[in-house]
Amino acid sequence: MDSAAYHGVVAGLLADYAHCIDSDDLERWPALFTETASYRISTEFNHARGLPIGIIDARNRNMMEDRITALRKANIYEPQRYRHIISNPRITGAADGLVQAEAAFLVVRTMIDGSQDLFVSGRYLDEIDVSGSQPLFARKLVVLDSDKIDTLLAIPL
Repeated sequence: MDSAAYHGVVAGLLADYAHCIDSDDLERWPALFTETASYRISTEFNHARGLPIGIIDARNRNMMEDRITALRKANIYEPQRYRHIISNPRITGAADGLVQAEAAFLVVRTMIDGSQDLFVSGRYLDEIDVSGSQPLFARKLVVLDSDKIDTLLAIPL
């Protein structure tokens, strides 16, 4: 498969990813990852220095599922919704059934009172397993442009 074909696969997976979060279909979100996938949110400062400190660090799909269960049943936070705007992905590598891709993103947050703000910006650094019947994230690193997040990060980015 050439990079143009991978581009469509990656763009489709990113669209599904954003749709799960933006439509509050969070229970379906972990199914976009392999069983052993990792999902981590970090900052550009930490990422550039190779620091392993993450804001969220899920090391497999079970940890992602637990996060959603806790979000639904245990966490207390002000209701909010996200709207993702994701750039066209850039394919940065492909070998052995894995595609590496990068895409920039913005997340607009809408609060229950209707107020909206630019919540975060950053980039996704993804490794996608394309060896099966559907593409799945094998690794998703969310790198935030800023070190400042003004509230509890409850919902995945």
